[in-house]
Amino acid sequence: MNSTDRDGDQAKIPVTLSLSVAEALALAQQHMQAGRLAPAERLCRDVLRVDPNDAAALHLWGLVAYRANNLPAAIELIRRAIAADGTVALYHCNLGEMLRLAGQTDAALAAGRAALAINPDLAQAHNNVGIVHYERGAFDDAVAHYRRATAVSPGYAEAWSNLGNAFRAQKKNDDALAAYRRACELRPDYADAISNMGTVLRDVGRFEEAEAAYRRALALKPNDPNILNNLALLLRDFERLDEAAALLSRSLSVDANNVKTLIYFVPVRVEQKNVSDAETAAQRALALAPDDAEAINAMGLVRYEQQRPQEALALFRRALAIKPDLPETHNNIGTILKEDGDLAGAREQLSRAIELDPRQISYYFNLAEAKKFAAGDTHLIAMERLARDAALPHSACVRLNFALAKAYDDLGRFDDAFRHMRQGNRQKHALITYDEKQALEQFDRIRARFDRSVLARKPGGFHSDLPIFVLGMPRSGTTLIEQILAAHPAVHGAGELTDFSRLANQIRDGSGNLCRYPDDVAGLSDETLRDLGKDYVERLRRLSPDALRITDKMPGNFVFAGLIHMALPDARIIHVSRDARDTCLSCYSKLFAQPQDFTYDLAELGRYYRQYDGLMTHWREALPRGRMLEVRYEDVIADIEGSARRIVDYCGLEWDPACIAFHQARRPVRTASASQVRQPIYRSSVGRWRSYDDNLAPLIAALEDAVDFTSRS
Repeated sequence: MNSTDRDGDQAKIPVTLSLSVAEALALAQQHMQAGRLAPAERLCRDVLRVDPNDAAALHLWGLVAYRANNLPAAIELIRRAIAADGTVALYHCNLGEMLRLAGQTDAALAAGRAALAINPDLAQAHNNVGIVHYERGAFDDAVAHYRRATAVSPGYAEAWSNLGNAFRAQKKNDDALAAYRRACELRPDYADAISNMGTVLRDVGRFEEAEAAYRRALALKPNDPNILNNLALLLRDFERLDEAAALLSRSLSVDANNVKTLIYFVPVRVEQKNVSDAETAAQRALALAPDDAEAINAMGLVRYEQQRPQEALALFRRALAIKPDLPETHNNIGTILKEDGDLAGAREQLSRAIELDPRQISYYFNLAEAKKFAAGDTHLIAMERLARDAALPHSACVRLNFALAKAYDDLGRFDDAFRHMRQGNRQKHALITYDEKQALEQFDRIRARFDRSVLARKPGGFHSDLPIFVLGMPRSGTTLIEQILAAHPAVHGAGELTDFSRLANQIRDGSGNLCRYPDDVAGLSDETLRDLGKDYVERLRRLSPDALRITDKMPGNFVFAGLIHMALPDARIIHVSRDARDTCLSCYSKLFAQPQDFTYDLAELGRYYRQYDGLMTHWREALPRGRMLEVRYEDVIADIEGSARRIVDYCGLEWDPACIAFHQARRPVRTASASQVRQPIYRSSVGRWRSYDDNLAPLIAALEDAVDFTSRS
């Protein structure tokens, strides 16, 4: 906002020590610029006592009111200034900016045009009109006015920065960078322009430069929420979630009511599995902006993570009713529909998300799991084009490679599929920290602590036949077995639960000391084991109050099989196994939503499988005979009804034919097998590894004799 000098009027103002009007207004402007708003206002009032229609005093007082955050008063005062003298372009220019800030864009544009009609070379008016056009999405008009502003006033840094914003919106990234650089040359400490330059650098894939730009801007404005948020979003792209969360927390400490920051905070906390914080942020955002589609979408993410998919779906649909072109929400709906078995609906929603944002790789990744690719598939062509784009964030490249691997596998182009599979795994491996030595030693410690004497003691746990544990290696067929059981009317399929592992790692001894698993298992009292079992069953029961049995198909619970036996002596334990090569290839072909850090290198995966195989051999030998049911995936494929009857009988249930029509069961399936278990039994997954045999040498060497695992009785 600019004011104007006042010359000529030498009338004296007695109440201000006989200053002239010009002197009084000059002094008032000095006070305003120094932030002394009260004396500036008093001087304007004094001038207006002499002449109530003094346009310059009204205008200056309006600027003082604006500085005091009293926008309605500011607009009214400048309107009065224009009524007193409508020939001053600057008055119309400043009124237009205030009207824009008040949300009156039509009136703002009219005021800006009035200013330019009086003075076509007023750079500030061109800049302000450009901002209105930019906010309306009329980027060509915005560029034209910003260009005119910089032509009239080449040293106008703000106009150069705004020109960069408009170029960025037009995807003219080189032009945007040039404009931002010019703004920064004019004002080396222009933090907003530096931050905006960082965003363009991020858009074009120059991520290290982008981070450097954001950090430079942050050094200039350490508490600027927009800069903090921009850097946080960049770090989230690289899965640096702790840093991103810290920056967003800092941003909220500056402005706790920033709805955008709260919305950004939700997915970061969800990805960190801190759902409580995510829910608090989403609730706060909705309280501040109850009709904001992105805030509603954020709450939907929370409800989805809380295993409340129908509530999440209702929120996502509500968000789209407000903002139909929100691609992330279409993606979220598609994800829920896929898990619920509505694959056609899922494909429709995910395709719409891609249509709205064709560069968002996660949408292609989700769609790839919901469809079968055919030659000439338009989504595959789009993914191939994106694969040649150097501007993709690292985490996006990971997803894209896994999606391309799935597409080429569908087409039978196995060498192409493996090439992308290997690249995606290498990229993912670079993002994680996997301590293989520690992971493998854990198996040895479990076998040593759970010897026959420990497992042979009379179980003193909690007696309940509610739980059915379905466990084994990931991608071994656990989802299929749960789906067969969950089709039974007396069974609730709870999916992959983390409850038992969390409880097992929170056990305390009689003195209140935290027990280490598996090292302290021999010293656990009957009471402690009973409490562990009871706590688990109570959590399980809340999921379905009326079910006779509830399945927990967390595959990794195989490390707890001995403790499950001790804490829950009546629980059913079903171990699902599959050919080691098929199991490991299937793991290697998937980008898991949950941490499975051993799966992203073939040799590491093979060595992990061998340790798993050894542990399961130990459980077979050390647990009481018949305590654990062994189910081979290949046997289920060969004889679905015979296998299903055996499983149902083991679980103490009456036979129900629905169990062999498991693919028709309508229940959410939140695993990588969500699409597969919606189909009748198919045999193409048996021996799948042979299509990739030439590429699996590191895996085969690491597996050694474990490749014949499924041939054992």
